[in-house]
Amino acid sequence: MGAVPMQGAQVVSRIAGLLRLVARSADGMPLAGLVRESGLTRPTVHRLLASLASEGLLDHDPASGNWVLGPEILLMGSVASARFPLEDIARPSLRRLAEATGESAFFSIRRGSETVCLLREEGSFPVRSFVLHEGVRFPLGVASAGTAIMAFLPEAEQEELLADWEKHAGAFAANHTRELVRESLGTTRMHGYSVNPGLVLEGSWGMGAAVFDRSGRPAWALSLTGIEPRFRPDRQEELGGLLMAEAHRITQQLGGNAAG
Repeated sequence: MGAVPMQGAQVVSRIAGLLRLVARSADGMPLAGLVRESGLTRPTVHRLLASLASEGLLDHDPASGNWVLGPEILLMGSVASARFPLEDIARPSLRRLAEATGESAFFSIRRGSETVCLLREEGSFPVRSFVLHEGVRFPLGVASAGTAIMAFLPEAEQEELLADWEKHAGAFAANHTRELVRESLGTTRMHGYSVNPGLVLEGSWGMGAAVFDRSGRPAWALSLTGIEPRFRPDRQEELGGLLMAEAHRITQQLGGNAAG
């Protein structure tokens, strides 16, 4: 693959892919991990990383050996945040959810066929789940935020994802079977909120509610995560109600319209 000349859109796609991989964690990712996850050859990855570093988009951490996001990314993000004041809008809802429930609260965005966690607010309960944090990506339909969003997509878009589900869900397909996901989507539409019963990590439960854009499409999601005993059936209705109330509040602030 590295012997093939990289031109135009192919270069952009590969660079974007590497940046997303590095951005999965504040600690970055080692070269070996980037090669494995990207599917590119080692020389190709190394060449692209060096070019990104020369532009300040990435840094190489000599202590860990990992590649991490560079200062130019911070500058770009600070400019972009003026167009997308999501933290100013979503943070108060996250704080209210964390304070009211004691669980950790999250705000995620849909990016293509994935959800990306943008914001986190820790709850007061001393035992926590650490499955989700800023930058973590999941396929749509996986985890509570992705299920909440996918449940309110048009049926044709849902079926497109389900048709090639094993490839879409990847490593999560074993626990998130097509049949189980279909059932979860229907339950989410009926109740208005999703429940993930430890399917990503055993014992780590989550619940989510979609936030809608101006066209009525689910574009973001609020979620709560914690240990299984904190999400017992008799508490799910209470948590779901809180999630939906805050999701509706953010939808209105963003000028959106909830799906009917």
